[in-house]
Amino acid sequence: MENTESRNFRPIGNKLLVWYKQNARDLPFRQTKDPYKIWICEIIFQQTRISQGLGHYNNFIRRFPDVKTLAEAEENEVLLYWKGLGYYSRAINIHKASLQIINDYNGSFPDQYDDILQLKGVGKYTAAAVSSICFGGKMPAVDGNFYRVLSRIFADDFDISGSGAFSYFSELAHLILPENVGDFNQAMMDLGSEVCKPKNPLCSECPVNEDCLAFSLNKVSEFPVKTKKVKASDLHLQYYFVHRNGQFLVQQRKDDFIWKKLFEFPPAIPDELLPFIKSVKKVHHKLTHKNLSIEIFNVEVDSEEVWKAFVADHDYLITSVEGSHEMSFPKPLENYIQSYDHAYRIL
Repeated sequence: MENTESRNFRPIGNKLLVWYKQNARDLPFRQTKDPYKIWICEIIFQQTRISQGLGHYNNFIRRFPDVKTLAEAEENEVLLYWKGLGYYSRAINIHKASLQIINDYNGSFPDQYDDILQLKGVGKYTAAAVSSICFGGKMPAVDGNFYRVLSRIFADDFDISGSGAFSYFSELAHLILPENVGDFNQAMMDLGSEVCKPKNPLCSECPVNEDCLAFSLNKVSEFPVKTKKVKASDLHLQYYFVHRNGQFLVQQRKDDFIWKKLFEFPPAIPDELLPFIKSVKKVHHKLTHKNLSIEIFNVEVDSEEVWKAFVADHDYLITSVEGSHEMSFPKPLENYIQSYDHAYRIL
């Protein structure tokens, strides 16, 4: 970076603004400057492609059109409307953040970067995006798109997996930052998603290919540099699908581990229920840093007496397939319920 400080790179940012004005994707959240809606879309699309998450975003906004509606909702309903997006801690955090806005900012979304950053679950990227798009803030919304685009423009081999990557690429971004930072941040998102892709980038269509050092050196595929990879750990889980006459037992998870606040089947049963185990299904499921191996035991309780005694002795909720639609389950358990529903209907 030391060789860049004497040169003027601002024209690169201005070229991106011109390109964005002509090529910006027509997305519903770009028709508004409402910080609430921009915040929700930024949280949703952090881990979800726009093509996959757009329907979820629209449904969420229809049900929770503003901070007040979201804050007044029950957490379980927020989780229900987050269904299918994964990373459910995001939903829990936005609900808590909505309460912060009501309690600490009199229901008005904070307009300063530092205040937005204090909201539960909001990081530097989201705070920069909301403040720049909605309030004219001047912070670059540095994310994976920024890492990729900037590392190629400057042919910079700084390891993007390192702890200092955010600060380093924020400084690089400031070198090309134009006056309109809100549009610039969105331009970088579109450029990274549509043109400067991780694989097979469309360099011939790039508005700044003449300024891209990696392109001129024919080394685009070498950037960004990423050497550190977190190895996923293995985790084994057991569940018991305890059911009778179309009803089954569930409980809500706590918020201290994976699948926070989602519903699950009982993780254990007493000895008197062991004779009712009919089968076991083994499922493999990948999370970001965990490889899950899950055993789900089918426990069909034929005895009404045993069923009533077990229910009376435990705090499990009794539900049905229809009732489960009002709850949020981890994907492997949701799939199991669907297969059970199919089999039950056949019978």
